[in-house]
Amino acid sequence: MEQGLDREWVARKLNIGREFVYLTQEQVKASGLTDGDILDLTEKALVAHGKKHVEMPAKIGLHPLKDTLMHAMPAYLPDSGACGIKWASCFPANRDRFGLLQTSGLLIFNDAESGWPLAVMDAIWITEKRTPAVTCVAAKHMAPADAATFGMLGCGVQGRAHVGMIERVLTRLETIFVHDVYEPAMDRLVEELQPKVKARIVKAKSYEELVKNSRVVASATAITSKPEPKIRDGWILAGQTLLMCDMHSLYEDITMKRADKYFLDSIEEHELFEGYGYYPDGLPRICGETGEVAAGLKKGRENAGELIACNNVGMAVEDMMVARAVFVRALEAGTGTRLPL
Repeated sequence: MEQGLDREWVARKLNIGREFVYLTQEQVKASGLTDGDILDLTEKALVAHGKKHVEMPAKIGLHPLKDTLMHAMPAYLPDSGACGIKWASCFPANRDRFGLLQTSGLLIFNDAESGWPLAVMDAIWITEKRTPAVTCVAAKHMAPADAATFGMLGCGVQGRAHVGMIERVLTRLETIFVHDVYEPAMDRLVEELQPKVKARIVKAKSYEELVKNSRVVASATAITSKPEPKIRDGWILAGQTLLMCDMHSLYEDITMKRADKYFLDSIEEHELFEGYGYYPDGLPRICGETGEVAAGLKKGRENAGELIACNNVGMAVEDMMVARAVFVRALEAGTGTRLPL
């Protein structure tokens, strides 16, 4: 069981109900959490979700413009004392329109005993790190252990984070294929990450080249209001593992429906998205949730020939587990700005 948050210790460092700590993105990063820490925390959050040891209502949202979203994401993990809400958005046109990142986020971390806020912190870095960690947990249980090839569709913030973390679970990788419609994003990924990863990074010229050459395929592209398939079903091979952070945006419905196993991170959340219209052809037959597989309650990959699809759109339990660690380290180090309530 994850150790709960020591409220008496917090109260010695923070006047609960009278003040809170504000942490900027740089201060969140300065917490010192490593990729290994993030992966461990994320897997614990997924296991807790799989065992139903959490309270997490399905995220609700606003969609001000086409292909945009603003989601409210609350969660409480009793075993760890992690409690709060993230307000996050994704506006894919931000770079061209305003010179801003497409993803933003702010997180409120609360005292589970009184309900009062303990911290308000930037959530961009937390989202950036826990998202590929979820993919890694899924790959750990659903990808072939001897996979030598990995493909990353989308080379932005999330794509770079995925490539930087994936070798922690796929330890036999020899080649990492990457593709993005924006070529400078590919160039930046290669420049930044080739010195840091053992596998050779190759820029694929097309979706087809990447998919046909990758035993494990991950995607972190824009979530469109309806799927806009770029990947033909005929390119998909037996034994592949398809790991999505962007719903079915890139895939044909037939691919999802014919997968030997299809997993979701949260059935409740994806059923809500189905109501929003993100899955116009309906959801495939669901074998279970990612956390259930991580907890050993459902079987992941059982043989080399299975085609497995895993659709992880992100859950607040992951954010709160990481935010808890960031908050504790900030109090220990005395970082952040104290603001009155």
